[in-house]
Amino acid sequence: MDVISGLNYTELLLTFLVFIWTGFVSSGLGFGGALGLPLMLFIVDQPLFWLPIIGIHLLFFSSLTLRSRLAEVDWLYLKKSMFTIVPFVLVGVLGLISLPTNWLLIFIFSITLLYAILWITGKSIQSDSAWLDRFLLCIGGYVAGTSLTGAPLMVAVFMRNVNARLLRNTLFVLWFIIVIIKMTAFVIVGIELNILVALALLPAGAIGHIMGLKAHEFILQNNDMFKRITGGVLVVVSSLGLYSI
Repeated sequence: MDVISGLNYTELLLTFLVFIWTGFVSSGLGFGGALGLPLMLFIVDQPLFWLPIIGIHLLFFSSLTLRSRLAEVDWLYLKKSMFTIVPFVLVGVLGLISLPTNWLLIFIFSITLLYAILWITGKSIQSDSAWLDRFLLCIGGYVAGTSLTGAPLMVAVFMRNVNARLLRNTLFVLWFIIVIIKMTAFVIVGIELNILVALALLPAGAIGHIMGLKAHEFILQNNDMFKRITGGVLVVVSSLGLYSI
């Protein structure tokens, strides 16, 4: 709470708006909510302050989305993929806890910049073979463990192996499991979860979550335009972030 209490009214308003945005993207696309992290780092440049809050929100809102949809999850492929993903998530979490803050900031902004450039240019990360599937899941697991921004890498694999009707709910379960692993690690090493801050920001996340659910079909129908606009914003944010470091 000390960090939040030190923010001025403009920074508090920006924080509220960023969490509306992350909730919107997360429920609208089924992934990508953590891509709001670079925006948060301009307000408070401490990844270990924001990541537990993002994690609590993801657990809360994914539970709401999944509570009546667990039958619409590809449990077979999810179980199979977790054997590859989980070890690399654990390695990523260790890096998150032990690496210097500036290294984490460079990593987060660089990964976000890569995704943004791909979205602007209309390119996508694709997998067309089993070995490439495993490679992307390994890298995606590590990135998710470090910063929760590994979604696009793993989505490329899940899109190839999971029926489109089950994809979003399967991804929600995947993020839920990854966040549980991260939050458990935070508790073990004594990192503050900032639960009160997360609860205070739940209304912002709820607004974005509801907006994203209502806009889901529209986003899917205008996916390229949505990603180009988002990518443009993230290029500016990530470039400024790297420059400031």
